[in-house]
Amino acid sequence: MPPSPTDAGLRFDTAREAVLEAGALALSYFNDLGSLAIEAKTNAQDVVSIADREVEKLLRARIADAFPDDGFLGEEFGLTEGASGFTWVVDPIDGTSPFLHGMTSWCISVALMSGRKTLLGLIYAPCADELFTAEKGAGAFLNGRPIRVEPLRDLRSGLLGVGANLRVPPRLISGFIHRLLESGGMFIRNGSGALALADVACGRLAGYYEPHINAWDCMAGLCLIREAGGWTNDFAADDLLAGGPVIACAPRLRAELAALIASAEPAA
Repeated sequence: MPPSPTDAGLRFDTAREAVLEAGALALSYFNDLGSLAIEAKTNAQDVVSIADREVEKLLRARIADAFPDDGFLGEEFGLTEGASGFTWVVDPIDGTSPFLHGMTSWCISVALMSGRKTLLGLIYAPCADELFTAEKGAGAFLNGRPIRVEPLRDLRSGLLGVGANLRVPPRLISGFIHRLLESGGMFIRNGSGALALADVACGRLAGYYEPHINAWDCMAGLCLIREAGGWTNDFAADDLLAGGPVIACAPRLRAELAALIASAEPAA
């Protein structure tokens, strides 16, 4: 029998306390960057530090203490299967590159899933002390105040968040940006997909597009956007461990953004 929504609600307070504690730990590392050893993963732009690992360990420990039967998927230590029907999907520091370069566009991202449904989404940006929260069917909030996606701006009057990484051919990004600029639009890339999605949820960005993103980078943000009245593609319909494209915006921009993405895709 799948877990009930009330079971998810019981986990919200634990998640909130854990993400705030994790944010404080990450911020302590951020304020002492000179002491951090940095390692490359797949390439010199894909990096990790002790801060990422220690923050994930903290989140795993707090959640395991409260809900030992829950599963956990984290960027740094992978998937631990659970028996409860719940799985936490966590990025301990999304935006590691900005973090390690002393920039403030990074955050902690925590989502709770049951099967392919995301029930909770929390994103905490310690440098701004902004906590974004959402619970399926209960709305989205920023520091306790309700938020909504931007209802009026289009791709020419608003800013579009764009994500890029070396897992996809550069032409996918350059082609899309070329088409966006040709159509009179403008983009921003802050180095954190989770934080950009939170900015869509609260109306700062008109939308967000990234050709390939990992689940731990986006599940919380996609939950936020849906609860804030926005539209997202069905990311979790694909293999959760493989990642995939993410598209998110106000509902009125869905067709326009989809058409722009399709027009930028290179011919086979």
